[in-house]
Amino acid sequence: MKKLFISVITMMTFTAANTFAQLTPQPSSTQSVVQDFGLGKINLTYSRPDVKGRKIFGGMEPYGAVWRTGANSATVIKFTDEVSLEGNKVPAGEYGLFSIPGENEWTIILSKQPKQWGAYMYKEADDFLRFKVKTKHLKALTETMTLAFTNVSTTSCDLQMMWEHSGFTIHMTTDIDAKVMARIDSAMKTDKKPYYEALIYYYNNNKDMDKALAWATELEKDKNFPPFVAKTWKARILLKKGDKAAAVTAAQEGAKMATEMKTDEYVRLNNEIIAQAKK
Repeated sequence: MKKLFISVITMMTFTAANTFAQLTPQPSSTQSVVQDFGLGKINLTYSRPDVKGRKIFGGMEPYGAVWRTGANSATVIKFTDEVSLEGNKVPAGEYGLFSIPGENEWTIILSKQPKQWGAYMYKEADDFLRFKVKTKHLKALTETMTLAFTNVSTTSCDLQMMWEHSGFTIHMTTDIDAKVMARIDSAMKTDKKPYYEALIYYYNNNKDMDKALAWATELEKDKNFPPFVAKTWKARILLKKGDKAAAVTAAQEGAKMATEMKTDEYVRLNNEIIAQAKK
């Protein structure tokens, strides 16, 4: 009987949504977020309910009960490459993002069945992963439920949920170094060597600075590459190597070139390098 009731409710909801979608807006708006991450992307789609003066967690959404982590259809998260969520490896794929609210901690669930209406048809047997995170108590009211990517770097980011006075954070990481290094090594064997992209990766990830400096020198010879950009990166690499005098010289040359090209941004960047070298 319960299954029949759920099926009827689900069918009625879908029918109503399809019938009136063009006539009235959804009470809970849908948001889709695409976040570049590592060598891939994270796609997140969810509906955003409002508080509207109600008690949400421990009230409308009871503690200990599975929640769709939004409104309407269950929240869907898709990874185009392997990631780790709180240390748990997750293969590329599409998952339903469910959660169980708690006063002090939340249970986060990735379901292998992402296409669901609400949590009515949720089955624990479909779980791919479960883990716990601490509850964050928010001083300011978040009227509209929000999922947001924050603290994003090339290999880590946080997914934050905020609604009413409660929230949680899921820390995500991705291991791309071996893939990137292999790609750089392979590309350097071709006629079109990616000196610029390669030296930036080496610089940002503290790789072989001698190799990065050699690539910056090659860029200086490229007539199709902005010379002040090559000088700027050469100065940065020299500074990281600890050769402050050479870094100042390269940055001064870069600032002069940028001034002649009327590129104020690179004048400023080179002056910043000079100031750092003189500390």
